[in-house]
Amino acid sequence: MTVPRSTLRLQLHKDFTFDDAARQVDYMAALGISHAYLSPVTTATSGSTHGYDTVDYTRVNPELGGEEGLRRFVEKLRAHEMGVIVDVVPNHMGVGGSENLWWMDILEWGRHAAHARYFDVDWHSPDPALRGKVLAPFLGAAYGEELQGGKIKLVFDADAGRFKIEYYAHTFPVSPLDYTSVLQDHAPEMARRFTGLSTQPGDQPRADEARAALKEFAATIEGKQAIDTAVQAHSGDNPVGRDRLHRLLERQHYRLAWWRTAADEVNWRRFFDVSTLGGMRVERPEVFEASHALIFRLFTEGLIDGVRIDHVDGLAEPREYCQRLRSRLEELAEYRPENLQNGRTYFVIEKILARGEPVRDDWRIDGTTGYDFMNDVGALLHDPRGAEPLAESWAELSGRSADFAVEAEAARRKILSENLSAELDRAARALQRIARDTPVTRDFTYSSLRRVVAELVVHFPVYRIYPVGGQRSEDDERFFSQAYEAAKAALAPADLAILDQVAQWLGGLGGDEAVEEKPRERERLLDRGKDRERDRQAANGQNQNLQANSAGSNSSGSHRRNAQTLFSQLTSPVAAKAIEDTACYRYGRLISRNEVGADPGEFSLSVDAFHAGNLERAKRFPNAMLATATHDHKRGEDVRARIAGLSEIPGEWAATLRSWSTLNTPHRRVLKSDEHGWAPGAAAEAMLYQTLVGCWPPTLSPDDQAGVKELAERVSAWQLKALREAKLRTGWFAPDEAYENACRDFLFDILAPQRRDGFLGELPAFVERVSRTGAINSFQQTLLRLTSPGVPDLYQGTELWDFSLVDPDNRRPVDFEQRRAWLSEGEAEGAPSEQLKNWRDGRVKLGIVRRSLALRAHAHSLFEQGAYVPLKVEGAHADSVIAFARHVGSAYAVVIATRLADSLLAENDTGLPLVDAAHWGDTAVVLPEALASRALFDWLSPNAPKSDGQRLFMRDALVAMPVALLMEEGVPRV
Repeated sequence: MTVPRSTLRLQLHKDFTFDDAARQVDYMAALGISHAYLSPVTTATSGSTHGYDTVDYTRVNPELGGEEGLRRFVEKLRAHEMGVIVDVVPNHMGVGGSENLWWMDILEWGRHAAHARYFDVDWHSPDPALRGKVLAPFLGAAYGEELQGGKIKLVFDADAGRFKIEYYAHTFPVSPLDYTSVLQDHAPEMARRFTGLSTQPGDQPRADEARAALKEFAATIEGKQAIDTAVQAHSGDNPVGRDRLHRLLERQHYRLAWWRTAADEVNWRRFFDVSTLGGMRVERPEVFEASHALIFRLFTEGLIDGVRIDHVDGLAEPREYCQRLRSRLEELAEYRPENLQNGRTYFVIEKILARGEPVRDDWRIDGTTGYDFMNDVGALLHDPRGAEPLAESWAELSGRSADFAVEAEAARRKILSENLSAELDRAARALQRIARDTPVTRDFTYSSLRRVVAELVVHFPVYRIYPVGGQRSEDDERFFSQAYEAAKAALAPADLAILDQVAQWLGGLGGDEAVEEKPRERERLLDRGKDRERDRQAANGQNQNLQANSAGSNSSGSHRRNAQTLFSQLTSPVAAKAIEDTACYRYGRLISRNEVGADPGEFSLSVDAFHAGNLERAKRFPNAMLATATHDHKRGEDVRARIAGLSEIPGEWAATLRSWSTLNTPHRRVLKSDEHGWAPGAAAEAMLYQTLVGCWPPTLSPDDQAGVKELAERVSAWQLKALREAKLRTGWFAPDEAYENACRDFLFDILAPQRRDGFLGELPAFVERVSRTGAINSFQQTLLRLTSPGVPDLYQGTELWDFSLVDPDNRRPVDFEQRRAWLSEGEAEGAPSEQLKNWRDGRVKLGIVRRSLALRAHAHSLFEQGAYVPLKVEGAHADSVIAFARHVGSAYAVVIATRLADSLLAENDTGLPLVDAAHWGDTAVVLPEALASRALFDWLSPNAPKSDGQRLFMRDALVAMPVALLMEEGVPRV
């Protein structure tokens, strides 16, 4: 029960609650889902549409229906013998507004607050204005401007007996220590109650007593008048009041600031560069227990069966966190209801993996949430022969680099300098503290350390490393050395010794060994006037003499661990922001490869490499999730599948791009104030065309004005986000609204009704040209997800065509009623192949999902425990087929899918996404010997092909559908 057979991800929010989800349980069960997979259920910021901005870990979100709503939902699931997995967010909490009481506590009491060590705050900032304070970068404009404009106000909350600072929706507490100064001229008796208070924990209860008295006083006419007068004395409407308010604010445990200051000055860890999400110190036992208490109770009571951990790479110690969580779940499992005390608790993590980066064996997890599989199957859809010509075409058209690595490095440098500068400073300061511990390294300057760290981060090939006992593992070393060599080539000779030392401090072998000081050699090494080559030789010669040497004090070990953590908590957000949120919006060879968890520089994946990935997963993490769509994807799975088809026709696509660019030249907007000259610009225009080709619904007619306008609105929202994320001609920090509006006007102009004889006519015609290839790609990735080793995850609504774009488009409401009706019709009408003639409405995809999940339920041991057996494909079109078998005991399931089908479809005039049987020629799959000359039944069609010995010809196996799921027994009658 606890290890899912399949999951369906549901995005919960105030407009789709537990009760709404409960109404879909019977549909989910009929589809073949074993576990509901929920977005975060802890209390989030009011109105949150995603739930990742938790403000209270201790309560089930009341906007979702609260705990009672969750219980009703789980009761419905249990009635269908289904389980539930919840998304847990240990890395960060929402800190905007005033709903997070833990955050309000540290704003009120500073470093002595009960929750001061819950958040990852640097209370010892080198900036005197932030020492012992928290930067509060929530102002919409500069502090002085907002203060002058009266936007920042002192108010009194009569219900709570508290003074607060209000700024629009944000509320900030006033320290009780300052109540005396606020009240002394207007309510001296009340002021004396707060006199002598300190921030020490022992004084905080006395402050509560004083505020209770103040609340009573405020309820009197005299008290209300006095407090109103005190508040008015701090009004920003006049110079005296404004000065008094400013001085009051300066005494608080926070510093109000313009949101733009965060990138350079924030002194607490954020989620990436989002200043409304504060990093948690979940590595501390008390924080771990407090932030997971609700989840543990729900698990113990049998209300949840497993967890998905969000952004594990943000944590200080991911390995230790996962091990601790597994241990706690195992301890609690014996207290669960008896009928649920079976099997291993399901536990997966959200983790982005680079090619060749392994999931660590000692984390005690079931695997990842499936971005690695999504990357593999996505790359598999691309024809490698299109890589070079498409890159050349992109470079020629856009004027940008053909090499994604160039864009990635530029984006990393930009993110470090503009978005995460404060985080880079903090990592460099941590290393400087180590350097100051010993005479041999104390002259390593902050600036030089910062340069070295920056180069390492810029060239880091993975999200982060995971040192054990302060030392890098063999896997870590493999990736760190890549960054080291690239940094070494980029740095000046005088910095190379510092690079070597930093490499040791960040987990190199021998990093704790004491070294002998050699001042003269050190002086010679750092002499900037020396010859470059001699500097390099000197640096190389001194490496062993300048190794980490902080074993002389107990604090140095702590400093080193802190530096390693800060470095890892820097490489991770830089990779995410630079690659996913910047470079992927700049590089447009084919945007189907610009996806979360993917490397756009890796264009395609061979069948053999795909098989190797599946074999590795089957061996090490057989219960890992398999995803092809998520709440974070940039393009729906079917958008990517269709765009991938362009890789098969690179020349035709390049000519189409040039033709459309010429056709739409009159609609470009010329911006006199813009040095680039026109909007949207060549690169943005080319990526727009790819997006339109990818997301145009198969059933949309250019004559449907309302439908075209709705699509244009959706694409416009994507376009705005894409332009800002690219950070080239506009951005989130400094939006160029004139440019953005011109881009929107261009989009709506080329899709205007009067363009039906122009671009609006050509676009759907081209979509029709590539849509069958896209559909076959979709069927391929769907079937591979449902039959590969692991737990297939279905993102809400994607059982039909998924032509969504980046969030919030991919989180739009799902029409479950339509899916429910079509599912019932499909079951009555028979195999998915019966719907192939209506493939444009997506029902055939729904049928593939339903029948594949039915087989997983029918032969669960085959897919849960069965071996993965790659099958050889022979014949004229062997490159256009992928095949494998799942095998346990005497049972086999054979999976076959058409791929790279465009050339095979060229002569097919049926209009179906199906290769004519005659075109396959002698192409055949070589079956396992046990299946030789046996009849196999297709779960996706009435077909029952028989092999010729061990050879199963595609002209027989793929006669009714472009994919096949074969067993020796047919679909059981219900």
